[in-house]
Amino acid sequence: MTEPSPSRPVPGPPRPVPGPTPPPAPSADDPPAGGDRFADLDEQPVAEHVAVFETEHSRLQRELGTIDQL
Repeated sequence: MTEPSPSRPVPGPPRPVPGPTPPPAPSADDPPAGGDRFADLDEQPVAEHVAVFETEHSRLQRELGTIDQL
């Protein structure tokens, strides 16, 4: 007859894994959700267009910076 093997501890529940990082809070530069950022661009002087595009570029960089790198 063989001897019984020593008892081993029973594994517990899995450890929690950190979830996705929540998106950054909207800044004052962000238009309301679903708004067209360029809707009134035709009504603004051409000299102000650069600021509008720079604001959108910054917003896109913030948003895309939250994507996990592969």
